[in-house]
Amino acid sequence: MEKENILGTEKIGKLVRKFSIPCIISLVVNSLYNIVDQIFIGQGVGYLGNGATNVVFPITIIGLAFALMFGDGASAYLSLKLGEKKKEEAAKGVGNGIAMSIIISILFCAITLIFFPQLLNIFGCTDALKEYAIGYGSIIAIGLPFSMIGTTLNSIIRADGSPKFAMLSMVTGAILNIILDPIFIFIFNMGVEGAAIATIFSQFFTFILNVFYTRKLKTIKLTKESLKLKASVTRKVAALGISSFITQMTFVILISVENNLLGKYGVYSKYGSEIPITVVGIVMKVNQILSSIILGIAVGAQPIFGYNYGARKFGRVNKTLKVVLSLSVFISTIAFILFQTIPDKLISIFGSGDSNYMEFACLTFRIYLLLCICNGVQIPAGIFFQSIGKSSRSAILSLSRQIALLIPAMFILSSIFGLMGVLYAGPVADGIAFILASILLIFEVKSLKKTNYKSEALLFSNDINEEQKNHIVITISREYGSGGRYIGKLVAEKLGIQFYDKELIHKVAKETGLSEEFIESNEQKRALVDNFNNGYYAGKSNADELYVQESNIIKKIAKNESCVIIGRCADFILKDRKEVIKVFIYNDMESKIKRATKYYQMSKENAEKQIKQINKLRANHYKYYTERNWNDHSNYDICINSDILGVEKSADVICDFVKLKDLITK
Repeated sequence: MEKENILGTEKIGKLVRKFSIPCIISLVVNSLYNIVDQIFIGQGVGYLGNGATNVVFPITIIGLAFALMFGDGASAYLSLKLGEKKKEEAAKGVGNGIAMSIIISILFCAITLIFFPQLLNIFGCTDALKEYAIGYGSIIAIGLPFSMIGTTLNSIIRADGSPKFAMLSMVTGAILNIILDPIFIFIFNMGVEGAAIATIFSQFFTFILNVFYTRKLKTIKLTKESLKLKASVTRKVAALGISSFITQMTFVILISVENNLLGKYGVYSKYGSEIPITVVGIVMKVNQILSSIILGIAVGAQPIFGYNYGARKFGRVNKTLKVVLSLSVFISTIAFILFQTIPDKLISIFGSGDSNYMEFACLTFRIYLLLCICNGVQIPAGIFFQSIGKSSRSAILSLSRQIALLIPAMFILSSIFGLMGVLYAGPVADGIAFILASILLIFEVKSLKKTNYKSEALLFSNDINEEQKNHIVITISREYGSGGRYIGKLVAEKLGIQFYDKELIHKVAKETGLSEEFIESNEQKRALVDNFNNGYYAGKSNADELYVQESNIIKKIAKNESCVIIGRCADFILKDRKEVIKVFIYNDMESKIKRATKYYQMSKENAEKQIKQINKLRANHYKYYTERNWNDHSNYDICINSDILGVEKSADVICDFVKLKDLITK
């Protein structure tokens, strides 16, 4: 008997440590890149130098957004194609991701250098900060190609099965940055320019390490041919990585809005514009360390959540959630105590300033991060819902704090309270996001406790009519309510061959250990919102894993026996097999509604809406994995309007076509 996956048997605490610690280290090291410069600049140049790095920071985040779009997109493409045993296609996707990263990074570098002053104005730069910002940012812009391509390669290396090397290259670069910063700033007396040079040197070193690794990837071989751009592959890679791009760009929007509001209202206060822009930027980056630790804990637990939820081991799901939330709240409580008790000591790490600077820094830590404890619930909740396939809830929680809550709160509260209103927006957004996350978690945990833990196993026979001499596979794609499934079953009975629909679910469950209910609720139902949940370190989604598993099983079935297969992109998966007949069944909406109300117990009032929604999910799923339109009749050998012939005659037409093809091919 095959040994069960350790995710379903090992102690939860041990699993969380094993998977979370590497994630925490990688995320924290990535955050340190943004902080180290500010520590040495603050000590060697002063707070105006730090303010300059804050207004340049959005440019580096935009570069990161593009790098992750092609890096995470290429790594997801690699995982999917390897799962389908298509190494050449996997190499093409990785090659296109790298090629696009090279092209975009060079273009972005050129655009940044040409329009640098205008970009600084958009990001809230003041006259007092401009000289420092230009000196620091123009050098950072020159290094953008190295940092962007290096980040893209880092994502690919993780997907290639070497997360430790990916982490090592990042850690090495960060350590080099820490060593070089004081040398260039204090010994060579180069100020903010020295910090920028140190940064691009360290990024270049990481870039070189990653380039050397990609010359000998474990899973694929990169060639000049795989680097040649192909529009369909590039679009797919970009689509797979779009969520990472959006996540980073929301941060750019937040910083831009925040800097402009701080500058606008700060000028009317005793603190001026520069102190608020500098201080809030530093405080956000300190808070990013906290967020990185919590995110690392939650992302590390992602496979534990996903496997045990799929295997219907809900007790282990709840236990994992308790461990993750406990650790996250504990870490955020320690941070809260530090932020409230020693904010002056924390800000002094980044250099000193006058009494107004220190006063505003203490206010910012104590007010803006007043409810940072809430991050210990809100961040893990988003990852948890993503892990168990609740995409819409995950997307809501991921986007709510920064976009839906924080930015509007800044505009509203700053118009009432001026500069202090920007600070008040922090706890308001954190508090509302916490309430929302808590409500969703409570309902989900209650639902898990009520769910029946037992899953029924359906046995079926694979015996085929021995008289069926010629190997034939019929794939049937169908609109919901068209009777396509019933037609497929009739065809299988008439030809005496095996029928696969729910039976495929049983086969996948048997091979993966996942429950049939979990498989049924996650397969063929990829919503557009799923694209917002493939973020940095996220890996393949539940739907991606199931698609790979089902593809392998469908290929195995088609190779060994004659059968009818319903849906699941089988026509595309088996497109290269000559014995396959591809069928599409459709009908008009009125007939769909009649069928749905008669056979599926839908109410007549809601039937049309539900039918459209189900067909949209099928179309999204098909488009995502095949890059084709589901209802494009050119994809199929036969397209039948079931209203004209009825299900019985439609089945007869398919059987006749099978016999005709048999005669032609003899």
